[in-house]
Amino acid sequence: MYCNVISGAVSGVGGMLIQVEADVSDGLPCFSMVGMLSSEVKEAGERVRTALKNSDFRIPPKRITINLSPADVRKAGSAYDLPIALAILVNLGFLNEDNIKSVMVIGELGLDGRVNKVNGVLPIVCAARDAGIEVCMLPMANAKEAAVIDGMKIIGVGDLREAVSLINYPEDRIYQKYTVPKEKVFRMPDFSEVIGQEMLRRAVEIAAAGMHNFLMVGPPGAGKTMIAKRVPSILPKISFDESVEVMKVYSVAGLLDSDNPLIDKRPFRAPHHTITRNAMIGGGRNPMPGEVSLANRGVLFLDELPEFEQSVLEVLRQPMEDGKILVSRMSGNAVYPAQFMLLAAMNPCKCGYYPDRNRCNCSTEQVRKYLGKISRPLLDRIDMVVEVAGIEFEELTNSARGESSQDIRERVEKVREIQAKRYKNDAFLYNSRLDSEGVKTYCKLTDEAASLAENAYKRLGLTARSYHKMLKVSRTIADLDESKLIERKHISEAIMYRGNMCEEYMGGISER
Repeated sequence: MYCNVISGAVSGVGGMLIQVEADVSDGLPCFSMVGMLSSEVKEAGERVRTALKNSDFRIPPKRITINLSPADVRKAGSAYDLPIALAILVNLGFLNEDNIKSVMVIGELGLDGRVNKVNGVLPIVCAARDAGIEVCMLPMANAKEAAVIDGMKIIGVGDLREAVSLINYPEDRIYQKYTVPKEKVFRMPDFSEVIGQEMLRRAVEIAAAGMHNFLMVGPPGAGKTMIAKRVPSILPKISFDESVEVMKVYSVAGLLDSDNPLIDKRPFRAPHHTITRNAMIGGGRNPMPGEVSLANRGVLFLDELPEFEQSVLEVLRQPMEDGKILVSRMSGNAVYPAQFMLLAAMNPCKCGYYPDRNRCNCSTEQVRKYLGKISRPLLDRIDMVVEVAGIEFEELTNSARGESSQDIRERVEKVREIQAKRYKNDAFLYNSRLDSEGVKTYCKLTDEAASLAENAYKRLGLTARSYHKMLKVSRTIADLDESKLIERKHISEAIMYRGNMCEEYMGGISER
């Protein structure tokens, strides 16, 4: 007898449907599985057989053949246990085949018949909805996660016997509904707590408004990390569509909270500088998303930038440009989103105090070697570089509070609205994502601004990419002023955020 049960698999952060075909026939008793299977999928045979026995389902000595289709897609993970078990039970007459034809099933089985949590449920449920399937049966621990998706009837089950009962008796099903929990009020780090650093605060506001990659260079204790931790407080609230996109990545990575899976804040990832290439970019034998994908639609903060392995920094270059990662393996390709805002901080030398020769003892060659860890191609992809000065004693003892995050966020949201309206018919959303044609179309300069931009290109030795970065930053500055054209003052400020690092630090370091 033959039976087919619908299941699903994860491809990158997308989902696809898998047909679990089962045939039980007379012959030499065996349990064989085919369909380009990983080792954990092949082990499902023993888990399923034992779970059926311990759930009081008797399996007669028959020849059982399981095929996971399509056969040219590699199957990995343990989510196929439950559909395999149900397909066998249909063949043995324990289940009504008509009741399971339109149900997508995923879940891992314990040896006692329990249905355990699996990763990657969200993209699979989205794929099932897009395919016209209305009912999904999955582990109870994943039920709230799946219920976030509208248009799906979610059945959460705790064990194999419950799954069989709910298939045979549809009237007993209780479909899961996701209720957004009451928002918890907690205190976030606020920009009002930042002392001084007016130029840095202004630069961070511009970066947040246009999603520009941003680098801070300055001595220890100047407030670089303090500022970085407050950037999430000025970013616009994440939309539901963006939240689902982020949740898919976290679902595949197994990082979603089972009780409250909805991500209502933009990601802020701050990996340690000992991170490996695979952990940063994603991949591995069974590809998984890395930090650049976990920071999608949010911020990736790299503190002490030169302390990262240079190979780790260099792999950031492509996702910073493309906004996605393609991981290629012999078993197939996986695409992960990587539309993040890079926020980085570094000292100007190993000891941290260059060019203050009263405190810095580093030689010119040591400074060059330290800064040389940041390659020109990577620096080209950073939109803004700000030199951070130390805090003066008078500022440190000043009791006056600075502008709050709420005030800054209002201006950032206003600029984001301007961009959304301007780019409503384009593929990009932010000024930082403009392509070369977009720069020509939307970065219109006055005559004075064009003359200044030309001089800056020649004097600073900019590349075509860094020149376009400068124009994109000036477009954001103009948006903050609600100006349709980019004026001289906008270009002048944008040059200030490129000139210091390009000319002084990376080009002509000299003894002072």
